[in-house]
Amino acid sequence: MADQHLILTVIGDDRPGLVEELASAIASHDGNWLEASLAHLSGKFAGIVRVAVPAERSAALQTALTKLSGLKVSAAIATIADAEKSALAGRRFTLDLVGHDRIGIVREVSQVLARHAVNVEELATYTSSAPMSAEILFHAEAELFAAPDFNARALKDELERLSDDLMVDITLGETL
Repeated sequence: MADQHLILTVIGDDRPGLVEELASAIASHDGNWLEASLAHLSGKFAGIVRVAVPAERSAALQTALTKLSGLKVSAAIATIADAEKSALAGRRFTLDLVGHDRIGIVREVSQVLARHAVNVEELATYTSSAPMSAEILFHAEAELFAAPDFNARALKDELERLSDDLMVDITLGETL
């Protein structure tokens, strides 16, 4: 029987050994850990993991994952159509944004991205203290995906129009 791909979402109180327990449960069901994005946020462990597991072991793995102490794990089956959709031709970009932190900054930038049919594939955000004024700065780094005929200049222009209000510096560069 063929492998089934699962996308796992994991959250729980962070502690040493947590990733090992998750990896052991996957391996003990002949699962292969393919890729992951894991993070520690405010004392919590959160992650997304893609695994391949023999189809006949998938249900047992999913049951075992729900029994891991202190972790909430949910699983979604990833189909071949999902994989093909994510591999469609298009253009990938990175976006680096820095501005004074305020309510709504992510909403406003994401609205511009949506208007240009840009998909956010990865997003990392954090805050820091400005060197001279100690004001709080908001930082965002994003991996973006758009159709091949996407107009990067138009997106950059619209994002820069936000910067007068948001005091945002934007660097938009095409990635491989």
